[in-house]
Amino acid sequence: MKKFSLKKPSGARQSGVALLEVLVSVLLFSLGILGLIGLQARAISLSTDAQDRNRAALLANDIASTMWLGKSVAVNTGAGSTWQKRVSDVANAGLPNGAVTVTAVSGTTNSADIAITWKAPGRSGAKAEQQSSTLTTRVTLP
Repeated sequence: MKKFSLKKPSGARQSGVALLEVLVSVLLFSLGILGLIGLQARAISLSTDAQDRNRAALLANDIASTMWLGKSVAVNTGAGSTWQKRVSDVANAGLPNGAVTVTAVSGTTNSADIAITWKAPGRSGAKAEQQSSTLTTRVTLP
């Protein structure tokens, strides 16, 4: 009759350690990849915000140029005006949910403030005014 031993050979104690090391390294690699994906998403968001600010500055510059050419700070920016349509037309270099207002500076006849407001898609919250962006430019004619 053959005796069976319950003792395992010393090499058997090491089995599975390599697999555990591989699992830990895959976990660390996955966390690193998720971090890179998060950084990329944030970079895209910031790039879109910068593009919107650039568009707002260009639109404000166009309105200021119109004032300089017309030698008057009186520009029609009421509802349905050409400027309102242009600022809110995203397909043609406008801004998402864009609006423009031109306000004469009190006490002067040759100065006005141009305010362009927009709200980027995906921004929502209880305080809508905190979710929108505004660019303001003051124009003073000679």
